[in-house]
Amino acid sequence: MIEFNQTRPGERAYLQGFGGDSSNMIIAAARSGAATAYVTRVGDDEFGRMLLDLWTKERVSTRGVMIDRQAPTGAYFVHHGPQGHAFSYLRAGSAASRLTPADLPEFIESARFVHASGISMAISASAANTVLAAFRKAKGEIAFDSNLRLKLWPLERAREMIGAAAAMADYFFPSIEDARALSGVESPEANLDWAHRLGAKVVFLKLGADGVLVSDGTKQEEISGIKIKAVDATGAGDCFCGATLARLAAGDSIWDAARYANAAAALATTGFGAVDPLPRADAVRSLLASRAR
Repeated sequence: MIEFNQTRPGERAYLQGFGGDSSNMIIAAARSGAATAYVTRVGDDEFGRMLLDLWTKERVSTRGVMIDRQAPTGAYFVHHGPQGHAFSYLRAGSAASRLTPADLPEFIESARFVHASGISMAISASAANTVLAAFRKAKGEIAFDSNLRLKLWPLERAREMIGAAAAMADYFFPSIEDARALSGVESPEANLDWAHRLGAKVVFLKLGADGVLVSDGTKQEEISGIKIKAVDATGAGDCFCGATLARLAAGDSIWDAARYANAAAALATTGFGAVDPLPRADAVRSLLASRAR
């Protein structure tokens, strides 16, 4: 989607950027050194062309991106206030929501990781079917971010579909807020148990500014949040997913990948918008090195 981000609470100034959780994730992965490709639809409009140009500049392959001449590219607005950031969406009937299993490219079978999210599933019934079809088609490992948005679908439907995707996941990335809403239990440890019971093999329970709790089902490790001057948390969770998968692709353990991604997500909060603040590997390494001294 195209993003319009309010730069000053209460004022009418908006910074035009780019968003969409899976797009943020794939750009974060590319900036951390991974070879990446994206599968979606965009409209045959100026916003769609802007997104194609963005992905090309970010070295994200667009060979899986289709041009839809019957539907527009989606857009959204970010508002900032005392309770943090809030979103207003213009994406009903968007090109991306018209994705179907028949649109899935063959190269999914050769991918090391195939990633999708709860938002990927929530935007339409056909998109939800496409995510599950992609996971079944994958021969590599499956990664899934819950990204629960109750404006998009009822909680019971979300529980059913997110549960089905998480059951197939080698790596599951719920936030603590999402996990509590979906599981009905409160503590982080209980939510790790819930995620593993769904079938997820490795769980990265995102705790926001408090960091992340990582579990492989036998061992748990809590990685504390990094104190930093944050101005906008939009896309930080997506950054965590992309940075984690990039480091796993490079051979890191889940624990080392999470430490790297924790630092990357912190840096992603230091500027406005979902994409512009996503850090590159040298900035993440510099932050980690400064904390080690």
